[in-house]
Amino acid sequence: MTTLLERAPVPVAGKTSRRSVTALFAIAVLLAGYTGFRLPGEWAATLQAVSLTDGFHRRFLVGTLLKPFGHDYAVFAVASFAVLGAVLAVLTLAFFRSRTESRRWLIVAWLLLPTGGYLFHEVGYLDQVLYLLLSGALWAVHRNRPVLASAVMALSVTVHEIALLTVLPIFGFALLRKVPFRRACALLTPAAVLGLGILALPPAAPGTIDGLRRSLSTADFAYRADALDLFGRTQSESWRLYSITGVLLYLLPIAAVVLGGFLYLHRPTLAAVVPAAAIGAPVLLAFGGWDDARWGFLLMTNFFVVVWLWLGHRELKLPQIGVLTALLLVLTHVPLPYFDDYTPRGLTLVTPVEDAR
Repeated sequence: MTTLLERAPVPVAGKTSRRSVTALFAIAVLLAGYTGFRLPGEWAATLQAVSLTDGFHRRFLVGTLLKPFGHDYAVFAVASFAVLGAVLAVLTLAFFRSRTESRRWLIVAWLLLPTGGYLFHEVGYLDQVLYLLLSGALWAVHRNRPVLASAVMALSVTVHEIALLTVLPIFGFALLRKVPFRRACALLTPAAVLGLGILALPPAAPGTIDGLRRSLSTADFAYRADALDLFGRTQSESWRLYSITGVLLYLLPIAAVVLGGFLYLHRPTLAAVVPAAAIGAPVLLAFGGWDDARWGFLLMTNFFVVVWLWLGHRELKLPQIGVLTALLLVLTHVPLPYFDDYTPRGLTLVTPVEDAR
């Protein structure tokens, strides 16, 4: 018989903490989805129709795989949500398989920041395919299959050439943690050479753009002609359409925050050069286009992925947690305006009187 002197079992602190952060992870996913969910836009659907067999030499992998299914909007929407679902599945696996609380909290923080909502808002954009391929390559590296990882990253540059400044630097950092320098360079070479070769080619063969326009004119969605115009302009012609300086001025403060935070965690040594370069590489996207908020999203995402990899089995110390928390609070003030006149959904049930005027 239980007596009054017997005490109830004291719950294990680790298990209690695990349940709390797991609940917060679920809340963060729901909140991010609520904030940024939308149907794939016409711009994303148009770019998913671009295929190698039609004569396009850039951003063709997804469109080439989808071409046998036709150009109906439903095809692009299903493919877009399938990729988004796969990205969320990767995040979930990374969360539950992380052996440290620091890694789990890092994933939760990325979802709670404006980046979480932006992930859902960006459904259909090829960036999500890039990071999905990166996760596959990192898994292959972890399983000691670096050649397979190298092949996966070579595919990434056929999805979008910005792979050279987003996922490829992260892959290089991951390789250097696993294999010697020369071996890492050899494994990076196929993707780098293929990517530079794609950039050296004209974006599309003559008549390709007009041919796709005719095909999409009978599609059940309003395709974006300006998305196809990207393949008909030279880089110098694109630079005349926007201010590189303006995009850089938007990105540089973000870069200063995330790089400063990482160098505090890592300490500025020679070993910090590669991960810092992997974090800061998306700043150079300012020379590739005017999607400043999108580049900011990728810059912050690279920071989180690099820190997640760097942590490994480490647990952050209390001073590091304080600095990282302050850093994340700064990032909450980074504006990430949405495309197509969409805005993040607020949590209030009514519109404030000031906004309604």
